[in-house]
Formats: sequence, structure tokens, C-alpha cells
Amino acid sequence: MPEPIRDNDTAKPRIRTVSWGDPAVGVEVARSLNGVEFVRKIMRGEVPAPPVFNLLGFRLVKVELGEVNGELEPAEFHYNPMGGVHGGVVSTVLDSVMGLAVLSRLPLGSRFSSLEIKINFVRGITAETGTLLAEGKIVHPGAKISTSEARLVDRQGKLYAHGSSTCIVIRDLT
Repeated sequence: MPEPIRDNDTAKPRIRTVSWGDPAVGVEVARSLNGVEFVRKIMRGEVPAPPVFNLLGFRLVKVELGEVNGELEPAEFHYNPMGGVHGGVVSTVLDSVMGLAVLSRLPLGSRFSSLEIKINFVRGITAETGTLLAEGKIVHPGAKISTSEARLVDRQGKLYAHGSSTCIVIRDLT
């Protein structure tokens, strides 16, 4: 087991402080809105973003019916032991836009849960990669099962990862 980093070591630990809004507020607001209205309120900052967005530094930039996009600025705090952005970060970002694309099609009183995600990693990502856009789109807006897909691209449109999701639709919030 490696020795812990000490105060006199040259490799000082980095510190990142994260704050977030009460997620219960968003859950309560969701009960009174259809999906696209609710996701737009998250994007505009009118209800707290999911805490994981603050943890990762992810933000929504576009919300339309059946389409949700968000941005991630890859940073050192996203790294895996090999010095690249951890696949779990990429998976979380793609899962988020795929799930929210499904949510954006749901009526008042509905919610969803991911049943399955599949992510394909196309190339490595580092802090030098620059801002990445996660583009989520609905494929099948079913009454009980919905599917969606997503792509993670840079500003020039170069693909870094893509995925698909299957979600169960639950109609019980009213």
C-alpha cells in the first residue's frame, strides 16, 4: 500500500469544494410539471440541478421535447489511475442526457428509471480535450418502456463516446 501524502511532499493534494441545492425541492417541483417543463427549470437554475451535476461540473445547455444536451469541461478531478477521464464520468454524463431526453417526453405525474445503459468509448479524454457536448435524444417514447441514445462530442464534432438507454416509465406521481 502506498504511503500517504505528507505536508512536506512535492505532490500536494488538490482540494475541490462542491455545493448543491436540496434535491427534495426538485422532486417536489417535478410533481407539478410535465417532463420538458421540469427539465427546462433545471437548465435555467429555477430548481436545483441533480447533485451529481455539481459534483461533476456538468450543466444542461439545451432542452427540447425529446432532446437534452449538456456540457462537461474535462478536468483532472475526473481522472482515473491512468491519467484520463474515468469511464464512469462519461457514462454518468451520457446516462443523464439519455434519461432526461426520456423525461422531457413524459406527461405530468410521470417519472422514469434507467433499466439498462450501453456505452461505447471511442477515444480517450483528458483535461486538454476541452469542452465536450453530450447530446441525448429519444429513440422510442413508449408508454411503459422508452429508449434513447446519446453522443459525446467536442466543439469540432469529433466523437468521444456514444450510448443507448432503456428506461421504464412510471406513472404514479399524481
